[in-house]
Amino acid sequence: MCNDVADTVRMNYRSACSPIGIVRFLEIFLSCVAFSLVASAGTGAYAGSYGAWCMFSWCFCFAVSVLIVLLELFGLQEKVPISWDDFTTAFAMLATLMQLTASIIYPVEFLNGAGAHSYKAAATAMSCLCFVAYAVEVGLTRAKPGEISGFLTTVPGLLKVLESFVACIIFISINDYARSPGTQWCLAVYCICFIFAVVIMLFTIFRIISYFPFSFDKVLMGYNVLAIALYASASIIWPIFCFDKAHGGTSPRPANCGSGCPWDGRVVVAVLSFFNLVVYVVDTVYSVRLVFFIAAA
Repeated sequence: MCNDVADTVRMNYRSACSPIGIVRFLEIFLSCVAFSLVASAGTGAYAGSYGAWCMFSWCFCFAVSVLIVLLELFGLQEKVPISWDDFTTAFAMLATLMQLTASIIYPVEFLNGAGAHSYKAAATAMSCLCFVAYAVEVGLTRAKPGEISGFLTTVPGLLKVLESFVACIIFISINDYARSPGTQWCLAVYCICFIFAVVIMLFTIFRIISYFPFSFDKVLMGYNVLAIALYASASIIWPIFCFDKAHGGTSPRPANCGSGCPWDGRVVVAVLSFFNLVVYVVDTVYSVRLVFFIAAA
């Protein structure tokens, strides 16, 4: 039985000494220091939904990074029934975006408050450095043109992670979506595109794509075209029903609208809708290039 355990668990010290391993240790250290500093400053240093998001980002990235390092150190990643490269690359991209938003939101919301400015400033600096570390990991793990690799390690795969993350921020920012049929349609667009993107990532990570009896690349390209049309409609309809007075909107910003004003959330949704539309266009262009030009060559 001891021999079976020894065959199952084999220490892989090279994973810790490789460039990616060193970067992951930096990520663990920086994220740990970030949430430790904020926790030391007291509960008021991360109060509210924005503070909870920042604390969750640091703790989540820390925990998953520790899990990845331990699995690779003990050589257990091969025992996990998923595409390990796709999983680690997708997580690195997600963590990069989470650290970026935390590095922006936290100083904006909390550095202007009272007390423990040194702790908050240090936590912000650690968060920024952690964002850089995860961005470096994305660059190290991303598949280069011509390499045979999993979908999520390619540029279209990373763009899928970005599209899903932006949709999550849109969901957080949406308020009073039932105010008109136009905003209800926009919410449906965001939900449909988000669900499809998540399903594609899960199919990739759990290696289900290989069982498809059709070309995954062409189906993905068709979905991207549909997503462009849906997001284009939402990018037009949302501002009309939220800011045009003729359709029940309000513009400019109400004078009595303070911190956490619903009008600010509508602006965020409008901006991110255009942003995700551009990402889907880039995704489609890159997918067309892969299917019709690189594959043909």
